[in-house]
Amino acid sequence: MSQEPGAAPRFDLPEPDAFTRPYWDAAAEGRLLIRRCGGCGRAHHYPREFCPYCWSEDVEWEPASGRAALYTWSVVHRNDLPPFGERVPYVAAVVDLAEGPRMMTEIVECAHTGLRVGMGLTVAFRAPEGGVGEAVPVFRPSG
Repeated sequence: MSQEPGAAPRFDLPEPDAFTRPYWDAAAEGRLLIRRCGGCGRAHHYPREFCPYCWSEDVEWEPASGRAALYTWSVVHRNDLPPFGERVPYVAAVVDLAEGPRMMTEIVECAHTGLRVGMGLTVAFRAPEGGVGEAVPVFRPSG
């Protein structure tokens, strides 16, 4: 985890490696990538080097549409880990991507009272705070 010396530890920053670097580079450009299996044809997320359905290693990066539907959510009112405590309340969610996979994320730009199962969502990206870290995909209501 890259951070300033003496700074409080951050628990919201991904740690890219050589395999996930294309995912994070695309996110920095405002694009969401998923992986698709050449063996069984199914898409999956989070990125893995093998297909979680048929175990094939014939998987490739693919641009996702950025469209999703809300599957479930929880409003987080307390989180003591930095920097989440500064963001409460926030909405932790699972969304169904248009391409099929489910993805854990955060819902932004929507009051939690306005959330509905199945509502249409569009990907957005939280920019790294202070230029440290990676852009992280979040979702907001479509339209």
